[in-house]
Amino acid sequence: MTRLVVGTYAARGGPGLIPITDDGGDWTVGEPFAAIRNASFGIASPRHGLHYLVDEQAGTLGVYDARRDWTTIADVGTGGAAPCHLALSPDETLLAIAHYESGTIALFDLNAAGRPAARRIFANTGRGPDSERQRGPHAHWVGFTPSGALQCVDLGTDAIVVRDAADRNATRIAYAAPAGSGPRHLAAHPTLPLQYLVSELAATLTVLRPQGQHLIAERIVPTGPQDAETDNLGGGLAITGDRLYVSNRGADTIATFALDDTGTPHRLGDVASGGQSPRFVLPLERHLVVAHEEGGGVAIHALDTEGRPQPDPIRLDIPGAAFVMIDPR
Repeated sequence: MTRLVVGTYAARGGPGLIPITDDGGDWTVGEPFAAIRNASFGIASPRHGLHYLVDEQAGTLGVYDARRDWTTIADVGTGGAAPCHLALSPDETLLAIAHYESGTIALFDLNAAGRPAARRIFANTGRGPDSERQRGPHAHWVGFTPSGALQCVDLGTDAIVVRDAADRNATRIAYAAPAGSGPRHLAAHPTLPLQYLVSELAATLTVLRPQGQHLIAERIVPTGPQDAETDNLGGGLAITGDRLYVSNRGADTIATFALDDTGTPHRLGDVASGGQSPRFVLPLERHLVVAHEEGGGVAIHALDTEGRPQPDPIRLDIPGAAFVMIDPR
């Protein structure tokens, strides 16, 4: 049996955190955890046995025990506006949060029980050429390198900003993206020293290789289908094994790429996502789960033997779906 939970936006009709279950191909939607609202992203801590979710509207971080019906362990302010992504350090003693509106990063120390303790706030600076979307910093993704450096993908400044573990106050630009491209999310290759960047405004996928303290773009390819007849924005990004999936908002498609032995992506195909504005993708063993923010709820695509999502997915009526994660109960 597969158990997942879906975070939803209240402004788009979402009633809270929604459990969904697959029992032998029969997908069902459970009763919502109504107190967990506007959860735009979440992450699990194996060390502490807890889940951390951000409420994008309230600007709060919730800590939950999912195995006890998502009991609230802690609920604290994040110190910024519109928290949209979070990450744990490799030793799970630190929790970082990206804030889209304020363009800031919150860094929490976690105590022995996994509860947030001291908080530091770091601000990015700069802007991009898009007068509507890039008037200032918009931190959209955070993550830690194996060495503990803190990476931030900033859509507003067209940059990947790094703060090393030795001095979090010092910043360096690891990658300056093409002006106006609006970088959104980053994912690491499972075995090679490569990272993949989805840029929202340009709707592109960039292969990045480390070179000293910088990241060098080896290849940039479009995420949308060639015959797209509408404005398109890059969306969700996920890697499992040698398959990479990117969602396209506007074209409302999922692009599947095969990663060869060098990590180079080769497009395997595109499929309609099954809704409007696919914001998040979650690969499972035999399925790809897609959360649609604007319409269509959650679509569950079967994967063929090549790892390609198939047309005509199962659709679950979950309005305002923002992200999906494993429910360990």
